[in-house]
Amino acid sequence: MKGASKVLIALVVVTITMGAIWHTNRVASLREATWDDVQAEARRGSYRLIRTDELWQHYAAQQESLLMVDTRQEWEYRTGHIKGALNFPIEPTWLSRWRNKDALLEFLGPDKNRFIVFY
Repeated sequence: MKGASKVLIALVVVTITMGAIWHTNRVASLREATWDDVQAEARRGSYRLIRTDELWQHYAAQQESLLMVDTRQEWEYRTGHIKGALNFPIEPTWLSRWRNKDALLEFLGPDKNRFIVFY
């Protein structure tokens, strides 16, 4: 009986280990976001979406008070970005936004009335 319980415990440990390895190394296939997903995210995040012509009006009239944040990875930012935009790379997941929220608050600064555009 002692030998059987050791074997059973070993099988449980191996099964849990294999499950953990599979779970942490599996490929996450994200579905492509739809416009409805984008609008729902804006409502949840309490921010508004603007059209490119509205952005251009702000950019042309008040470029110094406009903060544009390029959220792509650094290498993508280096290949080209909107003039005056700053880079703050962030992945489009809730976990990434949650992990980086303090760094983002510091990056944005204390001015809460500034017009900020994330792209």
